[in-house]
Amino acid sequence: MTYGLDTSVVLRLLTGEPRGLALKTATRVMAIIRCGGSCSVGDLVAAESYFALQHHYKIPKAEALSALVSLSTGEGIRFSEAASRILKTKGLARANPGFADRLIHAGYRQFGYGMLTCEHAAASLDGVEVIRD
Repeated sequence: MTYGLDTSVVLRLLTGEPRGLALKTATRVMAIIRCGGSCSVGDLVAAESYFALQHHYKIPKAEALSALVSLSTGEGIRFSEAASRILKTKGLARANPGFADRLIHAGYRQFGYGMLTCEHAAASLDGVEVIRD
């Protein structure tokens, strides 16, 4: 069986805090994987975890992305194809548009949609129309 992980589970796995709950969380996830199951991390959970690591845990952007990369390449935990691809972007911590904006873009593109934005940096992505002042 596949379980979708919510942000609270991802944060416990990445931060190890609070310790007791983090240990129970890791034990449960590993039990699922040992029994042939898998865990899935949705794009919204990946983005929310990324921001929570920075805002609540004061983890620098590059380290937050590195933690997500490590989790996304671990055994039995799957991120979407788009998130996995985006997390491999060189210089992502300094890229503009950043991780969350690229996830939003990929979500629309999977349906063949264009994207409308006021963010000038997004002009570098395919199928994007930027509304300018």
